[in-house]
Amino acid sequence: MHNIFLLEDDDNLNDTIVEFLEDNGYSVSVAYDGVEAKDILYESNFDILLLDVNVPNINGFDILKDFRRDGNSTPAIFITSLNSIDDLERGFNIGCDDYIRKPFELKELLLRVDTLIKKSFSQTKESILEITNNIKYNIDDDTLLVDNNIVSLGKKESILLKIFMKDIGKVLSHEYIYNSIWNFDETPSETSLRTYIKNLRKIIGKERIVSIKKQGYKLNIK
Repeated sequence: MHNIFLLEDDDNLNDTIVEFLEDNGYSVSVAYDGVEAKDILYESNFDILLLDVNVPNINGFDILKDFRRDGNSTPAIFITSLNSIDDLERGFNIGCDDYIRKPFELKELLLRVDTLIKKSFSQTKESILEITNNIKYNIDDDTLLVDNNIVSLGKKESILLKIFMKDIGKVLSHEYIYNSIWNFDETPSETSLRTYIKNLRKIIGKERIVSIKKQGYKLNIK
């Protein structure tokens, strides 16, 4: 399941968007003002950001600007009633990936989210990535297949596999993994992480997930 962050200060619209996206298979975390948004964004990792621009305390433009300056490239869509070409240009210059003007149809938002998720998450043009000859990972629906049978993973193991698959061969630091698989109100545990790694290794092979001393872990395929 892909994780979406939504910043929207209108309670009714916020609730409507959350309900619609969750009904369509997404997990959604929300904030209602800029300060709350920054606290959550710097504690957790998401697959896509939906940012209203005109929100209290810190506007959506400034939030994404700071996020990009810090090196974060999480795909982002601005949701706003600002509709001038200058505003559109500013949004894209800051680093957004898409821009949707209010009012909008929820179906349109879903189409934009689906498209951006697939575009950003896919590392190849194929929907299925091979980990080994008989173990595959489906990008589109975030499932692990062993001998073409879907294997059920725990919530943390599922998130862990997903972030490995997004950066195959890249060393993921312990801090990055902690922030990815634990919510901001949870306490990360090295012991628990080792357990989740062990559980994944049992399925995809011990040699696939390599521990890099004092750095983190990386996934090797085939």
